[in-house]
Amino acid sequence: MRNLPSIPFERESPLDVPVAYRDLRVKEGIAKVRTLTGDEVWLVTGYEDARRLFADPRLGRSHPEPDKAARLSGSVLIGGPQGDVATEKAQHDRMRKLLTPSFSARRMKALSGHVGSLVDERLDHLATLTPPVDLHAELSFPLPVLVICQLLGVPFEDREYFGGVSARMSDIFDTEGSQAARDELGAYMAGLIERKRREPAEDVLSDLAGQLDDDGTIARLAGGLLFAGHETTVNRIDYGVLLLLANPGQLDLLKADPGLAPGAVEEILRMAVPGLHGLPRYAHEDIEIGGRTIRRGEAVVITTGAANRDEQIYADPDGFDILRPQTDPHLSFGYGPRFCIGASLARVELEAVFGRLFQRFPGLRTSVPVEELPRNDNRIAGGFAALPVTW
Repeated sequence: MRNLPSIPFERESPLDVPVAYRDLRVKEGIAKVRTLTGDEVWLVTGYEDARRLFADPRLGRSHPEPDKAARLSGSVLIGGPQGDVATEKAQHDRMRKLLTPSFSARRMKALSGHVGSLVDERLDHLATLTPPVDLHAELSFPLPVLVICQLLGVPFEDREYFGGVSARMSDIFDTEGSQAARDELGAYMAGLIERKRREPAEDVLSDLAGQLDDDGTIARLAGGLLFAGHETTVNRIDYGVLLLLANPGQLDLLKADPGLAPGAVEEILRMAVPGLHGLPRYAHEDIEIGGRTIRRGEAVVITTGAANRDEQIYADPDGFDILRPQTDPHLSFGYGPRFCIGASLARVELEAVFGRLFQRFPGLRTSVPVEELPRNDNRIAGGFAALPVTW
């Protein structure tokens, strides 16, 4: 077995990206590394390389020979290959065509007033509590869950149930438990879809049930939307709070002018790296890039958190600057045909939070050091299990 660096690299602080990613990028560009499962993969940490590979049609989530595919982790979600080479592109294009209207920027912008009202309600509730209070449990988790539940047509009262299923499904070590949780979420969604067929409503699940006949496909798709639609935003709220508190000068700017929230959100999205799992892709053909040849069947891991701090693209890449010009948009939502359809929704939610939170609680601060916050290191999305604050 070749002696290769093993990912994910260790980090000293949850707010940092390990310097080892930058060192490897500077030294080798695209480099061979070893994953949690012991497999060899190509690690991509450069901004331009990541953009090119996100947009390259020769890379996919499927593998030409799935049984021989290198794995990134034990996760059934993004630990290894998904789908079939022959049908992946057609299915991906079909699903995007179906879902994009439901998550269009215009439609999400129209939701901003409603989302703002939901944030106000959560902050009103927060004000009735005696600190220290777990901001994760009172704001970061329930807000995105409530929004995605309303959009999809999933009962909000089931949030603790599917939150637990999501946690088990995203485990990077327990493949068997992760698969069981995925099957469980699929069965839960199938029950909802059956109900939507009988009693359709103004929501995405009803739309999908009206356009697709395959309930299994709808259940998998809806389960993925439910997971992605809350997990990422939950973490960005937590991390946004911590990044602002760690940069008091930037926080003062936002307090003085909440209209700076959109810029603050983009910098939070660029800087926040709750997890270092990376995104696996597989070469369907040989690919020449950066002086390397990625052979058919080899795995590529795109680490957007590292690419978002590429010193060739960003001045002071590790500095948090809410006034940073948006000339080179971050890659937190992917790029090109793989750009996340939920990006506009996440932005609406985050702008509503960070345009209000520190206006309402200007003295808000953590009640324990960042290094002592409980972390979800066994989950693909990473993040914190709790965020105790006072004010």
